[in-house]
Amino acid sequence: MKLIIQIPCYNEEETLEIALNELPRQIEGIDEIEYLIINDGSQDGTVAAARRWGVHYVVNFKKNKGLARGFMAGLDACLKNGADIIVNTDADNQYCGQDIEKLVRPILEGKADIVIGARPIDQTEHFSPLKKKLQHFGSWVVRKASRTDIPDAPSGFRAYSREAAMRLNVTNEYTYTLETIVQAGREKIPMISVPIRTNAELRPSRLFGSMFGYVKKSMLTIVRAFMMYRPLQFFSVIGLVLFLAGTAVGIRFLVLFAAGDGMGHVQSLILSSMLIILGVMTFIVGLQADIIAANRKILEDIQYHVRKLEYDREAGKDEG
Repeated sequence: MKLIIQIPCYNEEETLEIALNELPRQIEGIDEIEYLIINDGSQDGTVAAARRWGVHYVVNFKKNKGLARGFMAGLDACLKNGADIIVNTDADNQYCGQDIEKLVRPILEGKADIVIGARPIDQTEHFSPLKKKLQHFGSWVVRKASRTDIPDAPSGFRAYSREAAMRLNVTNEYTYTLETIVQAGREKIPMISVPIRTNAELRPSRLFGSMFGYVKKSMLTIVRAFMMYRPLQFFSVIGLVLFLAGTAVGIRFLVLFAAGDGMGHVQSLILSSMLIILGVMTFIVGLQADIIAANRKILEDIQYHVRKLEYDREAGKDEG
């Protein structure tokens, strides 16, 4: 059983060694532990620091491509190098490295294929009250979209089985954390959460420049993932709202018309017709999107089998 711990890095020379030193060297049930960093266009000595420490693999981007692409490139490298379990953590030592054992244990015991570390958000001192509320709200939205019970959706401290990693796809360029939960929920990949500890902040987060930017990008990611993986439900709700609004305006016009005052409210009839037509058209768009989503599912299944053949061959494993 081989575990590879991957760490996305962007100018992490000052904190990377601290994070690496906290990682476990052995875990019961794991035969081999290796370490990989994704150098996302760093302009400092991140790679040199990683090599001095002794990481086994370095994935290099010449230009910064963002957390989502870095995460997927890391998964690809881990799978090619024979990882049975992949753990993703941060280079700023935000997460307690010793809790990696908590992440991999459910996978080793066959209870889950994805395990997400739940941070003690309310007890984290460097989180502002606003950020704590937004974290809780964002996780609630993701739970509704994915139909899961993950309490800390933005957490990047995660473990994936080989099987789960081969099924993941990330299409947005912002972050993988939210979209992968929605996708895993749709695919019914066994996924659980375990409580983990966090360390003191070593540097401010680089994922977003402001709280408004964080909220905007996160909500767009959630909406986009919901549209991709549950399109019929998404567009049906919008279409129903428009249809009911048009119906209500239409009933109001009929009531006024029956009272002999309809001629002065022709605009209500026009508005009602437009809203009802828009509602029906939105529902039709939902049906078309649902067909596209079904085709996407077929393509993902094909991609999974291609990946399995490729990765197992490169890792020197039997295809069975």
